[in-house]
Amino acid sequence: MDKDLEKMNANLERVEDLSQRLIQALSKKNPANPSLSGPDQELFAKAAMSYWSEALENPGKIYEQQLEYWGKSVRHYMEAQQMLLKGDAVEVSGESEDQLKDKRFSNPMWETNPYFSYIREQYQLNAEAIAQAVSEVEDLAPKEKQRLKYFSQQIIDMMSPTNFLGTNPDALERAIETEGESLVKGLENLIADLEANNGEMVVRLADESAFKVGENIATTPGAVVYRNEVMELIQYSPSTEKVHEIPVVIFPPWINKFYILDLKEQNSLIKWVTDQGYTLFVVSWFNPDSSHAQIGMADYIEQGFLTAIREIKAITGQKQVNAVGYCIAGTTLHMTLALLAKRKDTSIRSATFFTALTDFSEQGEFTPFLQDDFIDGIEAEVAEQGILRAFIMGRTMSFLRSNDLIYQPAIKSYMMGEQPPAFDLLYWNGDGSNLPGAMAVEYLRGLCQRNEFVTGGVDLRGEKLHISDVKVPLMSITCQRDHIAPWKDCYRGFQQTSAKDRTFIVSESGHVAGIVNPPGRKKYGHYTNDDLKGTANEWLEGAERHEGSWWPRWEAWLRKRSGKKIEARQPGDSSHQSLGPAPGTYVTRKSTGEFS
Repeated sequence: MDKDLEKMNANLERVEDLSQRLIQALSKKNPANPSLSGPDQELFAKAAMSYWSEALENPGKIYEQQLEYWGKSVRHYMEAQQMLLKGDAVEVSGESEDQLKDKRFSNPMWETNPYFSYIREQYQLNAEAIAQAVSEVEDLAPKEKQRLKYFSQQIIDMMSPTNFLGTNPDALERAIETEGESLVKGLENLIADLEANNGEMVVRLADESAFKVGENIATTPGAVVYRNEVMELIQYSPSTEKVHEIPVVIFPPWINKFYILDLKEQNSLIKWVTDQGYTLFVVSWFNPDSSHAQIGMADYIEQGFLTAIREIKAITGQKQVNAVGYCIAGTTLHMTLALLAKRKDTSIRSATFFTALTDFSEQGEFTPFLQDDFIDGIEAEVAEQGILRAFIMGRTMSFLRSNDLIYQPAIKSYMMGEQPPAFDLLYWNGDGSNLPGAMAVEYLRGLCQRNEFVTGGVDLRGEKLHISDVKVPLMSITCQRDHIAPWKDCYRGFQQTSAKDRTFIVSESGHVAGIVNPPGRKKYGHYTNDDLKGTANEWLEGAERHEGSWWPRWEAWLRKRSGKKIEARQPGDSSHQSLGPAPGTYVTRKSTGEFS
């Protein structure tokens, strides 16, 4: 026992040695604008005023709620006293199914130990009381009510006893088992995360040392055949003797890196497309710094989309290409199609969209972050920094699933001392990109807030662009459980295009898994329905479910629009010599400015 205590004391002394590194890491912090850390306090003030107004007008209702909460708390305290006297657990009545399934409280000690049982039950009582009070607040606009519910739930989740060492039995047990080693490793993990992110606490979700872009992920052979300020254009090497004459170009989102479509051979859409006999090009976007502050949506369209199409036509000798846009690049591809229509340019033969929003009249789960207080904060942030830094975007996305993407990983890493898993998808998820200041504000103000593309139109390069200008053959792939680009919202925008040839598909699963769904897995099915006249619910009611991936269905559609077979093309031509092998150099630049 003495030796165990000595070892624990020695481990705890190591904590002091790490303190200097911690101080140094924190000294490098360049924090985001404070208004991006929470809503305008006016929201809570309005809620409080509404609550007290209700208390004055209907005091009986408020007293009833408070007395019910007080009664439950006192009764729970008495039950806890009995547990302490008897030394065993008292069965707590009234637990909901959600409470019983809450994986945060899976350790048996939450049920059997009087101390932890009391803490858990009281936390859940407190959470229910807050949620009930919020749900019954009146005199708030629907968006304000939605925001109040969201941010109050964030407070509830943050205050979970599992997030604190003294009230987390898993962490305490691990500390005792390892004589404090887990706490030291946890501190080392915390410091490493702070050092890697300039003092910002961004929890690593994956073991970054396990992956190297171009070596064990993003390995499909190809070459960079063109480069400018905003993108590298990659042409992939053919894997068949013959290819379709009309080339395909994929425009990935520029919030993350393109290699989500080329993680590994088994689930690489990029490899699969080349294996089906297509000349495939993919745009790899730059990772901007403060010098790119003035790059806007028009620059992405002119220097990215239109330039890539021009160079692909030159390399292949074709007059048209088939284009694909994923997420925000799908939104921008719609705008590009509208601009080309205004210019009477027929360079795009068909367009496919992956999880692409165009109608932002319903803001869904992003409603809390798309109101003026947050957008004002982003404008102030980019005015100072020149860019919307990747960690701010990543943090926002993570807070939509805070327990799974923030608190649980932090507990495992910082309290338990565990190393994150070697998971390629999570590695990609953490490899975000900065956004140019001008582009971020244009997108958030013009598209997300004012919804200009489907209302009055977007002014771009002297043209007024509207979704009704989009007329080429279209296919839209959406995902049933997508919380970033909800399929019903994608459907509503897709209906407003003017294309006569339109196909809409709903894939099972979410924003990434529903797209990266290779045929070999046979994991997720998809839905089709040729009738696009009704509402989204009516479309789904009349849809037919198909087993397996949508990839072959899309390829059959694409094949009809890709011309005859010709001899396979090697990357580049005499005017487009290789600038280096795929995946290129832009993709390796981290949001901190370093290279992987």
